Amino acid sequence: MTDKIRNQTVLITGASSGIGYVTALELARRGARLGLAARREDRLESLARSVAECGAQAFACRTDVRERSQVERFVQMALERFQTVDVLINNAGYGIRARIEDTTPEEYLDLLQVNLLGTVYGIHAVLPAMKRQKRGHIINVSSVAGKRAMPQSGAYSSTKFAVNGMSEALRVELKPYGVRVSTVLPVSTATEFFDVAGRKSGKPAKPVGPIQSSEKVARAIVRCIERPRPEVFCFPPSRALAVLNNLAPGLVDRIAARFMTMH
Repeated sequence: MTDKIRNQTVLITGASSGIGYVTALELARRGARLGLAARREDRLESLARSVAECGAQAFACRTDVRERSQVERFVQMALERFQTVDVLINNAGYGIRARIEDTTPEEYLDLLQVNLLGTVYGIHAVLPAMKRQKRGHIINVSSVAGKRAMPQSGAYSSTKFAVNGMSEALRVELKPYGVRVSTVLPVSTATEFFDVAGRKSGKPAKPVGPIQSSEKVARAIVRCIERPRPEVFCFPPSRALAVLNNLAPGLVDRIAARFMTMH
């Protein structure tokens, strides 16, 4: 087991499937103590049993990150059980596939409540403990879509741009307290994300660009806990997209337009 992770208390939102689920198992195999939060309680309980089979400790807490009180209860349960919170992984989130003009204000509001405010609630809940400890690590799972938006993902990208901006400011604000902040930036990942996006938009949602596995993202998150970095591009070539967009946004516009005609 990795000494850096063994016996660390790690809280994960959106743990019932996809990246959160696989990350929990990766960390359990390394001896972490886990708090698991999501809305689907049956899946959480199943995950907690799988974690126990790995020889690790875990508790499950049904949590809707749109509700601040539920996020605070989740963190309080972790503190009561483990006395510390070493790592928070803000992973809960979803997207929709639609043009800006076809995305309703209500859909924007719900995206913001889950993807942005759910992250804010988690941060606010763990910071008092982390600042008292003078250590901690907040990992916000964002997206390369928060560096460059593609057509029909504007609403989702807006929330991830917001997460990235908040993370940049927070990283500097918390440095004097010994609390690290990292942003994880996957490309399209083989999870339930696109099924959810399709249901929300009422039409099939297909990934744009390269696709990576949840396992690859989970391993990147684990490495980030072991060796904290400000930003983690899970698919290294995607960093070039972010750089190219800064240097030549018009060129990236033309590339994005081609993708739009293909999907």
